[in-house]
Amino acid sequence: MRSGSTLRLIVSLITCFLPSAVGAMGQQGGGEWYQSLTKPPLNPPGWVFGPVWSTLYLLMGISLFLVWERHDRRGATLAVGVFGAQLVLNAAWSPAFFTLHSPALALAIIIPMLILIALSILLFRRVSPPAGWLLLPYLAWVSFATYLNASIWWLNR
Repeated sequence: MRSGSTLRLIVSLITCFLPSAVGAMGQQGGGEWYQSLTKPPLNPPGWVFGPVWSTLYLLMGISLFLVWERHDRRGATLAVGVFGAQLVLNAAWSPAFFTLHSPALALAIIIPMLILIALSILLFRRVSPPAGWLLLPYLAWVSFATYLNASIWWLNR
C-alpha cells in the first residue's frame, strides 16, 4: 500500500470511529435512566452493542477509504458528503437519547440517518461497488436500532 493510501485508510478509520467517542461521552449519566425504561421484545443485552458497533465502524472506515481511493471518479465527492452527513447524525444520536433522555429526539435523528445511510450505499456503489456492500450491515443494524428507538419511545410515552 502506498503511503498516501495508508494515510487515507487511517484517516477514514478515525473519521468513522469518531461518532463512537462522541456516543460514549453522550451515554454518560444515561445508564440508570435507560435501565428504568420499558424495553421492546428483541431488545439485545447491553454487551452486544459494543462489538457490533466496533465492527460496523471498521466496515464503514474501509468503505470510506475505498471511495476516497477513487476520489477522481464521478460522484465521489457527493457520496462522501452524504456519508459525512449521516456520520454527524450518528454522533448526535447517543447524546439525544442518553444525555437528554429523549427517545423522541433520537427518533427524529435516526430516521433521516437511516435514509442517508441508504443513499450513501447507492452513491458508494457507483464509485466502488465493494464500498457500497460494506455498508449493508450498517443499514441493517440501524434499521434494527430504529425499531428499538421507536419502540422505547412508544412504550415509555
